Amino acid sequence: MKRIAILTSGGDAPGLNACIRAIVRSGYYYGLEVLGVKRGFKGLIENDFFTLSTRDVSGIIDKGGTIILTSRENRFSEFKYRKIAYENLRKLDIDGLFVVGGNGSLEGAYLLSAEFDIPIIFIPKTIDNDVFGTDYTIGFDTAVNTVVDAISKIRDTSYSHERIFIVEVMGRKSGFIALASGIASGSDLTLIPEYPFPMYLIEESIEKAFLKGKKNFIIVLAEGVAYAKDLRNTLLERLSKKEINISEIKYSVLGYIQRGGSPSAFDRILATKFGVFAVKQFLAGHKNIMVSFEKGDLNIKQLKDVHNRIKKPNIEDFDINNIVNFV
Repeated sequence: MKRIAILTSGGDAPGLNACIRAIVRSGYYYGLEVLGVKRGFKGLIENDFFTLSTRDVSGIIDKGGTIILTSRENRFSEFKYRKIAYENLRKLDIDGLFVVGGNGSLEGAYLLSAEFDIPIIFIPKTIDNDVFGTDYTIGFDTAVNTVVDAISKIRDTSYSHERIFIVEVMGRKSGFIALASGIASGSDLTLIPEYPFPMYLIEESIEKAFLKGKKNFIIVLAEGVAYAKDLRNTLLERLSKKEINISEIKYSVLGYIQRGGSPSAFDRILATKFGVFAVKQFLAGHKNIMVSFEKGDLNIKQLKDVHNRIKKPNIEDFDINNIVNFV
């Protein structure tokens, strides 16, 4: 009987448990033994393995977080610790390692696959949706829905008090959450790191809107552009010199609520499909691959072709956001 191991690494994302469930259930369906690795690459280094049964994954498809825990393990960047991880995998006769993670985890998986003879199957998850080679990652859809729901509530207050509101969302290097939630919520301005917006254009957008009679204004801000508090202070100072009456600008930092919560139907389905597809690819003899979802289809990419690359939002989507929110 072949034996596989699963780990989740990096930041948590809604849908991880659905993916774990799919790998475990499909693994046993096809006659595999399945082990879990606690706390991602940290567990590989510290030999923290345990058996996962089909009963262990009952009732978790709707749960946020990850039942096998996760962490960020800086030691894995050093060869000596990757060698320890490999030796632990070999001692347990692991035939394949399933890594569910984002860009940092992808680099770790690639290095392990390139340096040692252990088949790696990588499954992309991150609320940032910036893994190269796939249209969607596990967790992104849920995070966007969480942000859109929050913006809808903030808009009620923004309208009632005739205020400018800045909503800061996650995305230190990626603007996918901000852009998608900006479009979906009909926010007035969206600021993302990939396509910088000069301060004078931000001022002009607000000024034109208020001169045309608009009484409230929502700005969606990716954290990689600026801190909401700093942008608020800058805008208060600069707008005070304009002909419009702006006395108050509020901000809200959504933070970690974007990473938690029950996954959306889309993320549950994507995670389940990824998990089953990954097991089938392993059984077909593929190794050192990433499963991906592009143009509605599941496929595979070689790790060497997707690692060390970052996906950017389409400029067309950014243009759409500007067109439909033109005041």
